[in-house]
Amino acid sequence: MKLRRTGPGADRTRRRFARRQWARRWLTWRYLLAGTLTIALVSGGTWAVYFSDTLAVEGVEVRGLASLTEDDVLAVADVPTGDPLATVDLTAIDRRVSALAAVASVRVTRQWPHDVLIEVTERTPVAVVDRGDGLRAVDVEGAVFSSYQRAPSDLPRIAISITDAEALREAATVAGALPDDLRVLVDHIEVQSVDEIDLVLRDGRTVRWGSADRSEQKADVLTVLLPRKAKIINVSVPGQPTTR
Repeated sequence: MKLRRTGPGADRTRRRFARRQWARRWLTWRYLLAGTLTIALVSGGTWAVYFSDTLAVEGVEVRGLASLTEDDVLAVADVPTGDPLATVDLTAIDRRVSALAAVASVRVTRQWPHDVLIEVTERTPVAVVDRGDGLRAVDVEGAVFSSYQRAPSDLPRIAISITDAEALREAATVAGALPDDLRVLVDHIEVQSVDEIDLVLRDGRTVRWGSADRSEQKADVLTVLLPRKAKIINVSVPGQPTTR
């Protein structure tokens, strides 16, 4: 037979036991409450970001334009204004803008809370070429883009008698290797093949260039030889240039 303790000591023991029981229950409820609150916050945040118009696309900013206009870029970018910013397909926008001939590269990012930023790097022309549809700009990689009514005075023309993309790239490499003060002296670049490239200067002189290999070194040698009175300057072997 058990005897039940009574008196002040027993009352204190019962109170301590009750407090421990309450503390354990509160700890359990606190975890449940925190978990429920976390789930509610995550669910609410997910809904606000991905499904509501709280963080919808309201505007598009375009940077880095030179020859292109903002309307040119926005028309092909086709950014879905009004859609949640988080769901906008940035890769698709990048692909559409990159398809513009004058675009060398593009970077598309989200600008929270409501905008899309499109940063464009345009191609830099180093020469012009007539492809049968008028004068077109050519960059250092041989990419053909913008049109001209008249060739800019500071860009040489590429005269190419063969429809060869590699030959055009080689000629563009040569044009790109010329420093600005030398490029303006060139009337046109004649291309017979990838290994037979000549520069025809505006004063009528001819520079035998050969291939596009070591073009920067050839440009340095040509700069030194230009003051000589010679009709033909040959820098195809830059270590052994000749004039006549």
